Amino acid sequence: MNKRDMKKYKEKLLDKKEQIVRSLKQIEDETLNKSQRDQSGDLSAYSLHMADVGTDNFDREFALGLMSNEQNILYEIDEAMQRMENGSYGKCETCECDISEKRLEALPSASNCRACQEKVEKKGPKA
Repeated sequence: MNKRDMKKYKEKLLDKKEQIVRSLKQIEDETLNKSQRDQSGDLSAYSLHMADVGTDNFDREFALGLMSNEQNILYEIDEAMQRMENGSYGKCETCECDISEKRLEALPSASNCRACQEKVEKKGPKA
């Protein structure tokens, strides 16, 4: 891979990383740093209805799931940046063939070629 292409993919990865960090901050500010009472503007001393508490818990769990997914993407980006540093970026970690430019355009953090990634996905999650 030439230096120009490497620079292009590095910029894509850094842009994506910046977007994710902003997204994580927004999720944290909007969901995790506020209680149900704060969000509703209720300043009374009355307790919240059980359904409201359930909704609040659901919203927090959903936000934590989103944050977990975003953290996984950040991890993949960091690994791709590490592969750039050690010279293995653009090579499939499984079969060591070149990852297609089309795949890297769509997913700059890709660590496997399409064929190897399909095999990984067919196997399912590790136990």
